[in-house]
Amino acid sequence: MSTDSSSISDTNQLVDSGTKREWRITPHDAPLVEQLIRTTGLPPVVAQLLVSRGVYSQEDAATFLDTKLTSLRDPQLLPGVPAATEKILAAAEAKTPIVIYGDYDADGMTGSAILVNCLRLIGAEVSYHVPNRLEEGYGLNEDSIRKLVARGKQMIISVDCGIASLECAKLCRELGVTLIVTDHHQIGDELPDADIIVHPRLPGTAYPFGELCGAGVAFKLAWSLCQAKCGQKKVTPPMKRFLMQSLSLAAIGTIADVVPLLDENRVLVNHGLRVMQNEPLPGLWELMKLTKLDQASELTTENISFGLAPRLNAAGRLGQAQLGIELLTIEAGDRAVALAQYIDQLNGTRDTLQRSVQLAAQKQAKADFDPENDPALVLAGVGWHTGVIGVVAGRLAEKYAKPVIILSLDTAGKVDATGSGRVGGTGINLYEALRECEDRLVRYGGHPAAGGLTIRESDIEAFRGDFCEAVSKQWSEQELAPAIQIDAEAPLGQLNLQTMKQIETMAPFGAGNPRPVLMGRDIQLNEPAKKMGKGENHLSVRLKQGERVIRGVAFGAADWCEALNQHNGPIEIAYRPVINEFNGYRSVEVHLVDWRKQA
Repeated sequence: MSTDSSSISDTNQLVDSGTKREWRITPHDAPLVEQLIRTTGLPPVVAQLLVSRGVYSQEDAATFLDTKLTSLRDPQLLPGVPAATEKILAAAEAKTPIVIYGDYDADGMTGSAILVNCLRLIGAEVSYHVPNRLEEGYGLNEDSIRKLVARGKQMIISVDCGIASLECAKLCRELGVTLIVTDHHQIGDELPDADIIVHPRLPGTAYPFGELCGAGVAFKLAWSLCQAKCGQKKVTPPMKRFLMQSLSLAAIGTIADVVPLLDENRVLVNHGLRVMQNEPLPGLWELMKLTKLDQASELTTENISFGLAPRLNAAGRLGQAQLGIELLTIEAGDRAVALAQYIDQLNGTRDTLQRSVQLAAQKQAKADFDPENDPALVLAGVGWHTGVIGVVAGRLAEKYAKPVIILSLDTAGKVDATGSGRVGGTGINLYEALRECEDRLVRYGGHPAAGGLTIRESDIEAFRGDFCEAVSKQWSEQELAPAIQIDAEAPLGQLNLQTMKQIETMAPFGAGNPRPVLMGRDIQLNEPAKKMGKGENHLSVRLKQGERVIRGVAFGAADWCEALNQHNGPIEIAYRPVINEFNGYRSVEVHLVDWRKQA
């Protein structure tokens, strides 16, 4: 890899390119790289990549690369866990009817499954409820709470939701039902009046790592419950086996919820992937077989992001999240096989719906707005399926390099519109932008990178203006610009299995620790680019640099095909090197992030 700093300011806006994003090549301090190599013995490629991510010392490198289970902090340190453990254990011993109230995404499902399996193991009387996305919406729901209490439930434990459910918490008080909130989402100005709140960023506390996902929080609580049941830190073999298998669920939730893969999240994901491969839960195993992951020599975060997580999310998006939790809590047998097959089919349905909404949204963006120059896009359509608008918002945010909100309007116009937003790696804080527009919204919530909202149809136009203004303000105040951060320049000839093995020591890759993006110059097309995949949404091309020819793939970028094939002359590419495994054969290929005409 080259550390040539002459390309650092190479940010020309080129006419012929895949995206309109600026390329920012991280400057490298050669002495720092040499020092890290000398003090750690790391391969040069790893040392250079670590320095590009702000890891300069031997101690920092050890902390980053060490993913031992012993690195996980004592669960008792997580705010709310000690009190929740005591109250839940007492309820379990008293056979108090407990219900786990989960969220309908992959994080909520996996977190719910962890606590359901845990409470069954310690002998509690436990059931679970997950809201129907299409009927009840996100989070705790007052009608659902009343129904659960009418059925005799005396304790509600929320998973991956509840921190913004102020009215529902009041209702629980009125009905005399115990409410324990476990969540990780953004905390508002007021906390819910729950009996106990378990949250890594609870005001007045100082937990060292605030980026656990819902399943990560649930895992910590389950770990504490097992210890309390055993009366000591060391748990019984059955509980140890349960906790190890729960790591796989925590890993799925962590990857799917796109929280930073740093600190404890790296440990959860690293060990969770190993457990998933060696001793998966029965239902998970059936889903892995359908996605061919049972044949993988080694599981990666990408296997989860593009294989398992979309299928679990599809169940939630289409109002069947309870089947996802059942799959993750079921014993081996015919029911597990049938559930996995049905959830796999739901993913196919989700894909069809998603493509339909995405085409309509793109058409609206081009016809009614200026997707190239508007600071943000707020697109709305009648009957757009609420289960896929978040995915579409994410795809368009990546495509246009700006925040996108997709709104689904009621066909009869009698119900408020439901929306979902994404920022596409722009650095814009979506939650803060929504907060500046809260007077236009019925309700909203989420993270800096993703959020949901409900809005009266009559307020959409005014909201669009306010939202674009709020985003524009962030663009200017923070000097943000849509950009691709490139770790280093690397000739294609350097890409081999040995180099990839060294790069993989930095895994797991994901949010906060993305797979390295490299740059190549003087690239030619060895043969014309072609569209591929279902619906021909993706692109495949063979690239040549010098004597090296390598396969390149660009997911969701089939629209690059014509421009690439019509271009004459060399191009520059931004790419992620990956190992492709097919029929037991492993080879290096590149996933294209962007391309541009060579200056």
